[in-house]
Amino acid sequence: MEVIHEVATVRQYIRVARQRGCRIGCVPTMGALHPGHLSLVEECRKHVDEVVVTIFVNPTQFGPNEDFQKYPRPLEKDLALCRENGVAYVFAPGKDSLYPAGFDTWVEVDQLTSMLEGEHRPGHFRGVTTIVCKLLNIVQPDVACFGAKDYQQQAVIRRMVLDLDIPTEILTCPTIREPDGLALSSRNVYLSLEEREIALSLSRALNHVQSAVASGQRDWSQLETEMATQLSSAGVDLQYAVIRHPETLQSVDESPSHVVALIAGYVGKTRLIDNMRIPVA
Repeated sequence: MEVIHEVATVRQYIRVARQRGCRIGCVPTMGALHPGHLSLVEECRKHVDEVVVTIFVNPTQFGPNEDFQKYPRPLEKDLALCRENGVAYVFAPGKDSLYPAGFDTWVEVDQLTSMLEGEHRPGHFRGVTTIVCKLLNIVQPDVACFGAKDYQQQAVIRRMVLDLDIPTEILTCPTIREPDGLALSSRNVYLSLEEREIALSLSRALNHVQSAVASGQRDWSQLETEMATQLSSAGVDLQYAVIRHPETLQSVDESPSHVVALIAGYVGKTRLIDNMRIPVA
């Protein structure tokens, strides 16, 4: 496995791999890898010959009062996990490699970023789309894998790739959960035992919606109210609990084949998100 820190170097390795006829896959991460990330690597390997994992804690997607400084950065552990899981290249650039002095170009998706995470984290998606666009341009993978846990993010990235004619297939891989239902997240390390128990209310609220829809409930507003009540009662400082169209993320005003329930809120000082795509028909 090659560990690469410079843009020109990773491009050279990819160029040589292409000359060997290899299909290339990319798994963009901010490090602090867990089994959810490794499931992305596993899925990516099914579609390509060589996988590039990128590790970069992207400063431009963090707000001024968010956790950029304390975000976990266990690089040596991450590299060991990548080696164990068949990764060919790890691209772990420094900030100056991707945001050199004078950097002044941004990529923004308009409609999909005006709500939910975009509303509560101003500027977040501009940072996400800019860095993902840069990484896809640097690595130029055939396939890139993202987790369904960041549901709005993968929808935004799909829109960007479509609109900018980026020739990379975007795969969205299922959320990986602990046995008790907690969605895996690098930020779970912040949770105390008591907070972790409160955090389970997110998946429980989603399961409640799934069961209600399976039983024929179609009053989306009522289901949103039930989610919010359940979460607030459990101790979550709720930002949103909504049911939306899975592609547009707009409010559901008809009966689509699927809906997506999305939650964000704070448990203690830790911001958590979760979602579930739910069949309606």
